[in-house]
Amino acid sequence: MSKKILVIAAHPDDEVLGCGGTIARHDRLGDAVYCLILGEGATARDKYNGKRESDSAVRQLKIQSEKAAQILGIKDVSFHSLPDNRFDTVPLLDIVKTVEKIIDKLKPETIYTHHGADLNIDHQITQRAVLTAARPLQSCPVKEIYAFEVPSSTEWSFEQSERAFHPNVFVDIMETLETKVQAMQLYESEARPFPHPRSPDAIRAIAYRWGSTVGLEAAEAFQLIRLIR
Repeated sequence: MSKKILVIAAHPDDEVLGCGGTIARHDRLGDAVYCLILGEGATARDKYNGKRESDSAVRQLKIQSEKAAQILGIKDVSFHSLPDNRFDTVPLLDIVKTVEKIIDKLKPETIYTHHGADLNIDHQITQRAVLTAARPLQSCPVKEIYAFEVPSSTEWSFEQSERAFHPNVFVDIMETLETKVQAMQLYESEARPFPHPRSPDAIRAIAYRWGSTVGLEAAEAFQLIRLIR
């Protein structure tokens, strides 16, 4: 039986880095995957000094997100332009309401989102908003919540939090790894050369590393937050 999946990411490209291979696998299995990107993902950068440059960068990221979604098999991407790396300046309730709205609309059974101990403040707040919006009331359709890692954020916290990323769910993405790499390369302003964690070689190396942990060739790792059966 097909499932309805919702990926909730803080910034454009987080959805690919965090679970791009798993998204493509869900699509191949016939599941319906949707994505909510909460932040605009550009204006915190020093190189975008003027509003015109920032607006152009934000528009470009949206275009790249939509192209990446087509490659991965995402049915629809919703955008909500929270300020980049400044989610902590927005009332948490406003973010929660945004997440609640899409949960009420789509009624997903499964959510993939950020880990709460990432270095990036937007990632931390995204997870908190998701857990609040998807709290286990009788009316909530969400039965599974998984936290993903984002290379260049999750590992760069160097496990200084007591809530460090400890994956316990692994998804075989050997057949969709190159789809993930291809989708990430569409984010021209976000991709980096090796040895940066967002480089193609590093993305493959991370997948091979997690795969070898559980006897697979390539895998994406997740930390199970909640499972209701």
